Amino acid sequence: MAFGVKMKRIQTRHAYSIESFYEAIRGKTFTAGKPSLTKHGLAAIVTFPALDRQNQVQILPVGVAGETQKFQIQKAEAAGVANIAGNMTLDQLTGGLFGFGQILGKNAKRCEELVEITAKELDMIHL
Repeated sequence: MAFGVKMKRIQTRHAYSIESFYEAIRGKTFTAGKPSLTKHGLAAIVTFPALDRQNQVQILPVGVAGETQKFQIQKAEAAGVANIAGNMTLDQLTGGLFGFGQILGKNAKRCEELVEITAKELDMIHL
């Protein structure tokens, strides 16, 4: 983990786009909650309900656009176009102190645990 970001990687049996990966897991039960497909900047990612504005479990494809067998499960700030702007504003207004919520606190620790648990749960699905 570096600067409040925890990451785990998984490899699937089949290649998926982020959209087809979401379709494969959307009906499954996860400790982190119900997965969603979220527009984040120019890309889409799979997200789970955020614990707060700074702690959310997310799944991103690893590599170039298209289909891949490698995915990264990570802890990061809440995704979504509205959240990006809001988090940047709060970080500027607090002189960078807002970002410490991603590193310290009960939600930060729980989100790190959820990254580990989600990676294990995805491995058990055998995608």
